[in-house]
Amino acid sequence: MERTTCCVVGGGPAGMVLGLLLARAGVAVTVLEKHGDFLRDFRGDTVHPSTLALLEDLGLAERFSRLPQRRVRTVQLPLGPNRSLVTVGDLGALRGKYDYIAMVPQWDLLDLLVDEAAREPSFSVRMNTEATAFLMERMEAPPGRAKPRARGRVTGVRYRTSDGRTGELRATLTVACDGRSSLARALPELGLRRFTCPMDAWWFRLPRREDDPHGLVGGVGDRFVSAMIDRGDYWQCAALIPKGTDARRRAAGLGRFMGEFTAAVPWLADRVHALGSWDDVKLLDVQLDRLRRWHRPGLLCIGDAAHAMSPVFGIGINLAVEDAVAAARYLVEPLRAGTVGLRTVRRVQRRRRPTTAATQALQRFAHTNVIEPVLSGRPAFGSRKRAQRLSELITSSRWLNRLPAYFLAYGALRERPPAASVR
Repeated sequence: MERTTCCVVGGGPAGMVLGLLLARAGVAVTVLEKHGDFLRDFRGDTVHPSTLALLEDLGLAERFSRLPQRRVRTVQLPLGPNRSLVTVGDLGALRGKYDYIAMVPQWDLLDLLVDEAAREPSFSVRMNTEATAFLMERMEAPPGRAKPRARGRVTGVRYRTSDGRTGELRATLTVACDGRSSLARALPELGLRRFTCPMDAWWFRLPRREDDPHGLVGGVGDRFVSAMIDRGDYWQCAALIPKGTDARRRAAGLGRFMGEFTAAVPWLADRVHALGSWDDVKLLDVQLDRLRRWHRPGLLCIGDAAHAMSPVFGIGINLAVEDAVAAARYLVEPLRAGTVGLRTVRRVQRRRRPTTAATQALQRFAHTNVIEPVLSGRPAFGSRKRAQRLSELITSSRWLNRLPAYFLAYGALRERPPAASVR
């Protein structure tokens, strides 16, 4: 029977960072990734200063710097007179070596992590291998308790490869890093809590010119919100639409959409025809939720498996990586000893849940006060004057202007890797 110490389900940023950190500490870890490669477009490609600092701690900063990338230092929103762009966050004002967000194709970052982890004899990754079910072992009731604990202990996973082979992989601990469609989310005892989202997102690309604005740029139109990420020779664009309106708005025609988009971002009007068809526009079903419990005996959930984030603020990847770093710090010694009790996985949730809840609260605030009103045809924050005063306050105060930048850079809480993983 196949066996490993830690089975990581999902080869995204959280799964690969966790796998690398554990393997460097001498823990036998196997990562299962259902796809054959990482080449999927319109995934989060932002590498924040906290992750850049982690890569430096791991001795990977030089290799990472050689990857094709674009450095973004400013966040601009159309809050000025006549919706002119106003810088509401400047990472360049932050102290420290990493005063920017690196825009790097996620597949390049994941390839780098896999290549580095593969140098460790205790690491293995299985591509084209999908976890299909958890293996469960019934737990006996402790003395004095009439019933055994719910459903027993997770002891690994059943899997299926792309060529149809099946098997079982036993593990001391299974860590779910498989995103919003995680197997763990079907376990009722973990208790998924959902929050209302007013929007979905369309993702697409448009050409960029050297005289265009730089950084992260927002746009607001009539019942329309857009965000553009500077990728050097193109813009990675997001258009926010009211929740559940994808089919109806597509039926209205691509021409109507291009008209709405250029009304919100007039300086891109001369190149929207680069969109040849609706095939160039991908839908993201926006979700905002989190598990009430991220764990059960033998199982831990981190990243999007534990908490699906809104694209607001663009920090979902940052949170997932920080989850992985914190988890590695708590798990290394118990996994080395061969036993991981419920107390250990609880500590991971206790460490990371407050940051997740605070971030989601800010996202819900933005949903309620900015996105939902605009998509409904009402002014953000209740009136244009109130929004204008807020923008003036942020831009006139040096410290308030740094708050959005710091939050984008590091989130609410910075995490440090286990000493055994640092090079």
